[in-house]
Amino acid sequence: MAPRKRPGRGLSDIFCCFKGSDHPEITYRLRHDSNFILQTMEPSLPMPLEEELDAMFSELVDELDLSGKHREVMFALPAEKKWQMYCSKKKEGEESKGATSWPEFYIDQLNSMAARKTLIALEMEDEEERNKTIESLKTALRTQPMRFVTRFIDLDGLTCILNFLKSMDYETTESQIHTSLIGCIKALMNNSQGRSHVLSHTESINIVAQSLATENVKTKVAVLEIMGAVCLVPGGHRKILEAMLHYQKFACERTRFQTLLNDLDRSTGRYRDEVNLKTAIMSFINAVLSQGAGESSFEFRIHLRYEFLMLGIQPVIDKLRSHDNSTLDRHLDFFEMLRNEDELSLAKRFDTVHIDTKSATQVFELIKKKMSHTDAHPHFISVLQHCLLMPYKRSGNTVHYWLLLDRIVQQIVLQNDKGHDPDVTPLENFNVKNVVRMLVNENEVKQWKEQAEKMRKEHHELQQKFDKKERECEAKTQEKEDMMQTLNKMKEKLEKESSEHKQVKQQVAELSARLHDLSTNKLEGTVWTDIDDIKVFKILDLEDIEKTFSAYQRQQKESEDDTVTSKKVKELSVIDGRRAQNCNILLSRLKLTNEEIKRAILTMDEQEDLPKDMLEQLLKFVPEKSDVDLLEEHKHELDRMAKADRFLYEMSRINHYQQRLQSLYFKKKFAERIVEVKPKVEALTRASKEMLQSRNLKQLLEVVLAFGNYMNKGQRGNAYGFKVSSLNKIADTKSSIDKNITLLHYLITILEQKYPKVAVFQEELQSVPEAAKVNMTELEKDINNLRSGLKSVEMELDFQRGLPQVSGDKFVSVVSHFITVASFSFSEVDDSLTEAKELFLKAVQHFGEDATRMQPDEFFGIFDQFLQAFADAKQENENMRRRKEEEERRARMEAQLKEQREKERKAKKAKENCEEDGEFDDLVSALRSGEVFDKDLSKMKRNRKRANSSAETSRERPVTKLNL
Repeated sequence: MAPRKRPGRGLSDIFCCFKGSDHPEITYRLRHDSNFILQTMEPSLPMPLEEELDAMFSELVDELDLSGKHREVMFALPAEKKWQMYCSKKKEGEESKGATSWPEFYIDQLNSMAARKTLIALEMEDEEERNKTIESLKTALRTQPMRFVTRFIDLDGLTCILNFLKSMDYETTESQIHTSLIGCIKALMNNSQGRSHVLSHTESINIVAQSLATENVKTKVAVLEIMGAVCLVPGGHRKILEAMLHYQKFACERTRFQTLLNDLDRSTGRYRDEVNLKTAIMSFINAVLSQGAGESSFEFRIHLRYEFLMLGIQPVIDKLRSHDNSTLDRHLDFFEMLRNEDELSLAKRFDTVHIDTKSATQVFELIKKKMSHTDAHPHFISVLQHCLLMPYKRSGNTVHYWLLLDRIVQQIVLQNDKGHDPDVTPLENFNVKNVVRMLVNENEVKQWKEQAEKMRKEHHELQQKFDKKERECEAKTQEKEDMMQTLNKMKEKLEKESSEHKQVKQQVAELSARLHDLSTNKLEGTVWTDIDDIKVFKILDLEDIEKTFSAYQRQQKESEDDTVTSKKVKELSVIDGRRAQNCNILLSRLKLTNEEIKRAILTMDEQEDLPKDMLEQLLKFVPEKSDVDLLEEHKHELDRMAKADRFLYEMSRINHYQQRLQSLYFKKKFAERIVEVKPKVEALTRASKEMLQSRNLKQLLEVVLAFGNYMNKGQRGNAYGFKVSSLNKIADTKSSIDKNITLLHYLITILEQKYPKVAVFQEELQSVPEAAKVNMTELEKDINNLRSGLKSVEMELDFQRGLPQVSGDKFVSVVSHFITVASFSFSEVDDSLTEAKELFLKAVQHFGEDATRMQPDEFFGIFDQFLQAFADAKQENENMRRRKEEEERRARMEAQLKEQREKERKAKKAKENCEEDGEFDDLVSALRSGEVFDKDLSKMKRNRKRANSSAETSRERPVTKLNL
């Protein structure tokens, strides 16, 4: 028989075990100031001695499983009150004695129910009886003394409940029995010993999570409340993540949390107006995001939130706003506020305002910017290159390769220095720190191997050099011995001739002393400037002088140098020395013989031997008439000519060499010049047409004129137009209320509201930025250069046609074909330029400007500058709009939370005292209402308000005029 349920009050608000008293002579109620209200009763037994009473009362307090703070309140009571409470509890225990007051009864019932796995064969009365028994167990776990809970735990009652949950069939899963079993676990967790036992059990939270598979809404809510509260208990957050990973495998989910998001989004049938379930899901999600590792790890919150965002939680949140439920809205606000704070922090890391994590392009650009100029950049490029080689077929196991890569990166980001993962480890036995250490060791081993190999090679080379030197030493030693013998033989002869030799040395030294060189700066204006000693060399008998006056110590090297010098003297050069030197440098770069250069010029470089830049340099070394005359005088000494002289002589023999070279250079550069000119002409044409045909631009000017006339009334109002340059002055006109807002910002706002098509007028002026770079003077100069170049080539072609045909000369045939093609291309560009100039003239006149003074770069530059300023101001408006919406949302949230300040204190106490007082229900209640997040919300609001207040600035003067 189940125990009777007795109504009561007093301590039942805090101490659940006092709920069963028929005659509640004593009433206890905990106020905010932690005082008790007592109602007295007459004890039926005499009060023992104080020491004995304290011992008996201590046992009572232990039974109640009170925290230190509440124990102090209880022990501070007078002795009479302690005795009254003890007697009351003893009387209650005597009245509740029976079979159902022992845990064995309930454990036997649970095992019996678990053995009968189906409800199909049960009568309605049997099902009600089973549910009544489980409800009785739930009540007993809440109200019975602590020894009942301890006995239930010792008899492995939790395992019995979990086995029952695992063995249920579908009908039982959807029945009230399932809800009551979850309630039993919740009741068991409502005291510290029971909660510790549940959390220490290896499968308890996983089995509780399996109950999310039911369609029973009450059961789901109860499960989510337990799991959400466990997130706030030390060590519980990780267990919840493990439980959700276990549920993913149990329910065959594609990804973790998939069932929760599906339930959150469901809006048909029983889920249509089920706000409690949606509130429980959101409170659980917020607890998972903000508690445990989420309290301190920014990376963890971003990582886990991405998981929810990938499942599509954001549009679901937007849809949930339609329920208009204050408790649900509080959870939604907390989710979005925490997300905004984290996204702002992430953006600050990259020195930007906002990061669109859904944009692969922006994410790539930010990572690229962060990696540039770092040692990690080559590895970043390597990762991208190898991603290109990853399998990409739609079928097969392709997705698993990317999943592996994703999980490796996740673990690198999340794992701390000690190798601990705040989330459930996606890869087993994968320690980032150890892997990095292995890579470092691998690099060190590689470096040592390279160094060892290098030293081995150096040793081998040194050994070879040593052997060679050893052989050389042996040879030198033998040579030295031979020389010593020769020297000994010559010693007598040297002594005999020493006196004569001394006299010769003195004469040579005396002559050398008399012929000291004059410094170069002393030669000017002296006779030495007119003396050429080289001519004398041809007359003197140099060999005789060498023989007569040479010292015995003269070295062979000097004679060789003189020979080289004499050979250099014989080389003939008649052109300027600097010019000859530059010409030699050019020829060395060409790496062609004179004959090959000559053949290339005659064939109009049929083999493409002469690059354009080399042709340009060759034009600088065309033989001049004076050079040709000098070279002709020495043509009989062709073999003696220097390299540059020989080249100029050979080129001078080509008829019209300079004209041929110029024609060849023009031919090679023609296509390049056309490519440079044509886009400028086309841009000018397109931009002029766009300006003439743009209706939105016309409408924009109309709005600007209206603004100007209104703002300038009384001064320069009632204007019929304005100079286009005035457009760029709009951005200089600032608001008298906020100096960060200009007239351009305001104009864009008006256009977006009243003229939405005009607000995107820049789409009609795509070519204006390109046309703003066109300088008409330079463009016409380029066209005239092309025209004169073509004319020069045609004149040379006419001249060459009048000459006799020479074998190998292909100038006429090649240039004739070139002139035909080039003339057509040039005429097209020339005609396009004429059309562009006409359209530009119309465009300038169309806007009332002076066409004789206004050039394209100036005219289109005005509009290009305005387009850029317009785009910037439009983006700034968007940023201001987002900030304003965010501030309004924060203001709404702050107004809603203002009335909850007192509740925040209570929620804080519930959270802090969770481990002490065992009031698990208080924690669940605070989580359900969202009070547990109030502190974090208030902190985020204060931070946001502080950031906004620092951006406030002083106002400007109130009167502003627009100068048109």
